[in-house]
Amino acid sequence: MKKILAVTACPTGVAHTYMAAESLIKAAKEKGIPLKVETRGAIGVENEFTDQEIAEAHAIIVAADTDVLESRFAGKPVVKVGVAQAIKNPVGLLDEAIAKQAAAPGDYAKQVEKSKSERSAARSGPYKHLMTGVSHMLPLVVAGGLLIALSFVFGIEAFKIEGTFAAALMQIGGGSAFALMVPVLAGFIAFSIAEKPGLAPGLIGGMLASSTGAGFLGGILAGFLAGYTALLLKKYIKLPRTLEGLKPILLIPLIASAITGLLMIYVIGEPVKAVMDGLTNWLTALETTNAILLGLILGAMMAFDMGGPVNKAAYTFSVGLLASDVFGPMAAVMAAGMTPPLGLWLATLLARNKFTKEERDAGKAASVLGISFITEGAIPFAAGDPFRVIPSIMVGSAVTGALSMAVGATLRAPHGGIFVLPIPNAVGHVGLYALAIVAGTIVTAVMLSLLKKPIDQKPIK
Repeated sequence: MKKILAVTACPTGVAHTYMAAESLIKAAKEKGIPLKVETRGAIGVENEFTDQEIAEAHAIIVAADTDVLESRFAGKPVVKVGVAQAIKNPVGLLDEAIAKQAAAPGDYAKQVEKSKSERSAARSGPYKHLMTGVSHMLPLVVAGGLLIALSFVFGIEAFKIEGTFAAALMQIGGGSAFALMVPVLAGFIAFSIAEKPGLAPGLIGGMLASSTGAGFLGGILAGFLAGYTALLLKKYIKLPRTLEGLKPILLIPLIASAITGLLMIYVIGEPVKAVMDGLTNWLTALETTNAILLGLILGAMMAFDMGGPVNKAAYTFSVGLLASDVFGPMAAVMAAGMTPPLGLWLATLLARNKFTKEERDAGKAASVLGISFITEGAIPFAAGDPFRVIPSIMVGSAVTGALSMAVGATLRAPHGGIFVLPIPNAVGHVGLYALAIVAGTIVTAVMLSLLKKPIDQKPIK
């Protein structure tokens, strides 16, 4: 039998969420359809799907009026309706899901997306929670950084004149978007740990991290503190069933916010502020030799696991520094993240006899992913010949990162790849920055072309 998954959620997370789940379960039993229902209610997620269950499912029913992390279901047939529809017509939804055509096998780009999803699924514990916060913070950083850069189009000091368009752009980007960076980071770290009850204390802790000068490091600590505090309260506060709804909307946010806030003000804020100030001063005062070394290390980290924990550590470090007006590491990291797929594409052109036709075709797709700053575009190549590909891309990315720091390149938007280069003032020293990317791409391609054997010889296992 075809397996079906269903997720139900309503805005309040109380009645309709569970009524819809019960209706679907009852209808599935009557029709003999294997079904698992995930509910996302006020108390949190129950019966959460595993990655294996999603992979094995024929189709997914999303009966929800709020966010249910639909990105998990990429590539799967989805029946999407409001939560009330699952209560009214569960049989019709099940029939529609069964009738859906199974997803077709993917091409190279879908292989890359699958690799990204598998890596995301493999994340667990603190790393998963941190990445949840970073992923929700990124749109604010990207939008804010580009708006700040656009304000400089009217002159580097134009935003200081009140009432001007430049001042408005700076207020939106710097005064609002960047001001929300740390609170959103902390809020969604806490949300990942404790779900809805952790969001409010996380946001409050993040705001206190900003106001005390503790920066993104303080925000990370606030998020974990708020999340685990809320999780413990969620586990140990016991109330009668009729009063259970008070836990997620009153008791847990109140107590966790108070504990987090007091610790941020009296214990954590000042020491972390001192650390952030010291880090910012050190990075600002970097001399050429040290700057090149930092760029080299960050570049190699970006290529080492192509979107894995080491890559994300370098990326998160650089993104966090944007709030402290340190823009050099961000430039080095994005350039180094673009280089691996671009270098592999160039290698398929320079050494055609060392790549199969399928690999040469994949190289074309990798080039698009590379210019878009999707380092994971290199994963299928690295998986097929890791002992030659990974050293080559690490050396190329290290060269790019070092050159980017050496020429003093800066980047105000932490994503976008080549598409942010034409935006005025988004990138400092844009010509030299582009040359750094080209240099690393060439180094990667040449090194890999020398290391790889003709296709009639098997790669090292």
